[in-house]
Amino acid sequence: MKTLKIKLSSRMPVRSAGFTLLEVLVALVIVGTALGASLRAVGSLAANSAGLRTSMMATWSAENRLVQIRLGREFPAVGKRGFDCPQGELKLSCEEEVLASPNPLLRRVEVSVIDSENRRVLKLVQLVMSPQ
Repeated sequence: MKTLKIKLSSRMPVRSAGFTLLEVLVALVIVGTALGASLRAVGSLAANSAGLRTSMMATWSAENRLVQIRLGREFPAVGKRGFDCPQGELKLSCEEEVLASPNPLLRRVEVSVIDSENRRVLKLVQLVMSPQ
C-alpha cells in the first residue's frame, strides 16, 4: 500500500472558516448604529402623534361651534366670549370672537382653541350671513 504525502507550501497560510474579531466588531457597530437611528425615529413619531391628536381634537371643537352657528342660522352679536369645549379626556377651551365686516349682512366669526397649558392650538374663521 502506498501512502501519499501532501506537502503544504509555507507560502499559503491555512485559513479556518469563520469571522475575525475585527469583522464581528464592525458588524456590531453597523447594527448598533441602525438600531439607534430606528429608536430615535420611533421616539419622534410618538411625540408627533400626541401633537397631531391634540390638533385633530381642537379642529373638531372649533368646527362644532361653527356648525352650530350655521345650523342654528345664528347671526351672533359682535364681541368676544369664552367657553369650555373638551374632547374626550382633553381639556380644551374655546374663544369665540365676532367681528363686524364692511358688509352689514356679514359677520366674521373666529374660534380659537386653547389647550390646558394656555397655548393656542388652532384658529378657524368663518363668515356668517344674516338670516333675512
